[in-house]
Amino acid sequence: MVAPQSVASESERTSGAGVLAAAGPRGLSPQGVGMVALALTVMIWAAFALSARALSASTLLPADAALLRFGVPLVVLAPALWRRRRRLAAVRPGPALKIICGAGVPFFLAAMYGGSLTSAAFVGAIVPGMVPLFVSALMVAGGKRAPRGTQAAGLALIVAGVVALVWRYTAALDADVLLGTGTLLVASGLWALYTVGLREVDLDPVGSIGLLCLPSFAVIGLLALTGVLPTGLARAAGGDILLFLVVQGLGVGLCAGLLYAFAIRRLGPERSSVVGSLSPVAVVLLAMPLLDESPTLPVVVGVPLITLGVALANRRPRTKVSPDA
Repeated sequence: MVAPQSVASESERTSGAGVLAAAGPRGLSPQGVGMVALALTVMIWAAFALSARALSASTLLPADAALLRFGVPLVVLAPALWRRRRRLAAVRPGPALKIICGAGVPFFLAAMYGGSLTSAAFVGAIVPGMVPLFVSALMVAGGKRAPRGTQAAGLALIVAGVVALVWRYTAALDADVLLGTGTLLVASGLWALYTVGLREVDLDPVGSIGLLCLPSFAVIGLLALTGVLPTGLARAAGGDILLFLVVQGLGVGLCAGLLYAFAIRRLGPERSSVVGSLSPVAVVLLAMPLLDESPTLPVVVGVPLITLGVALANRRPRTKVSPDA
């Protein structure tokens, strides 16, 4: 998923991004190490979309996958989060709610349910693809200027790509696919809320992960204990548990945020977001051998449009500098 562009805070220099920099492959230039980190991030985002589709065929239930998604980062980062407890407690309620709702339990369940009704290509294209449009809408609603030029063209291409994806199912009135698409749009809107919330907090990547995972794990644990969301973790196959532990817990929950923050520091937000927009293409390519999904004509048309639209929408407009300046 295309992560939000944000300026790294001063504390990031001593956080996970700094550890990644010290552990980078020898012999590569700083830009090369950044590209490696970004390539790994794109693969993790693609794995998220694939796992959303694969959950319906596994022995795990949505609550089980959510417990792994939010619980594993807490275990791994427990000492670091304890050192950041005062900064976490100082976060204002408004931005905290945007982050918790936008990428926490509501987003996770919406993405998983939408994926179970559609395909991995839909998850990989719609959820990250519509984020720039929703973010722009939130910014305009908050008094910011509406996108223009290249960014506006990118948003138009995103809409055209989504329409191309669902047009056939709209004409045929496929209720499951339409419901799944609507649910994925809700998930994308929630992720946009998370994006805006991240821009409003002064936390490093590790702190942001803690702010998201702590309350999300508590909520999903409470829902599972009270029976609101059934859980079958004790009876699930070991292979399914290991797969979601690695993909959702370690990959999406822990590595993606740290790797993307590191890539932005090495490559800059514009180059990172443009390369990151290739995640829908990676999902389609990986879904063929892993999930036996053959790309349909709507996918062949819609995914490239969305990918190009995301790349254009994330471009920063060039500002003219006067000679006096």
